[in-house]
Amino acid sequence: MSEQHQTKHHIWRILFIILCIVNVVTVVSIFIYLYSPIPNEDIHLSNKEYTKEHSSEFVIRTTKHNLNDLINAYLDKMLENTKYQYSVKLEEDVQLFGEIPIFSAKIPLLIHFDPIVKKNGDIALKQKSISVGFLELPNQKIMQYVAKYLVMPEWVVVNPKEEEIYVKITEMDIKSNFRVEFEQFNLETNDIAIRLFVPYHTLGIDVVPNLDQIEEE
Repeated sequence: MSEQHQTKHHIWRILFIILCIVNVVTVVSIFIYLYSPIPNEDIHLSNKEYTKEHSSEFVIRTTKHNLNDLINAYLDKMLENTKYQYSVKLEEDVQLFGEIPIFSAKIPLLIHFDPIVKKNGDIALKQKSISVGFLELPNQKIMQYVAKYLVMPEWVVVNPKEEEIYVKITEMDIKSNFRVEFEQFNLETNDIAIRLFVPYHTLGIDVVPNLDQIEEE
């Protein structure tokens, strides 16, 4: 074997070893990232006091079709000029459709949630199932991608470790200082009830007198 041939053989051997090392490092890095510990997202509820006694209360009943239109109209406005789009569909459960970047490619995403109304009127969306194209990834890791890449309102918190999305509807910024709470959210029976509080000062009224006290006087 000529010296030149031996040199080429040696160079190719070195290149092959380098390629193998790069592949191993890449696979290990991906494995470590996918199965690394998921941080827990704390849900911080507002300490701001809301005095229900100084407001009028209304209960609004609606359907999942009407609420679905409202949610996606809000999302369309919020997601203008953002890189990754998503939408929500209310059927027998809450469904989130979208796409997230994985390994330099946009992968279709579908997550099913069970809605749970909390005592304070917020809603926790508990993840039931996740589909990300043909990939099989840990659910918590996919939720971490959702938190990272999908733009959410500031009153919506994605908690990958708990595999849930917490909707702090009571902290949603609404014009005229209205406050909203969910009273019921049953998609199977199409029964959705929303409690709306309208502060008296919004109507230019400082204090509404207590009728019982007036009668006593």
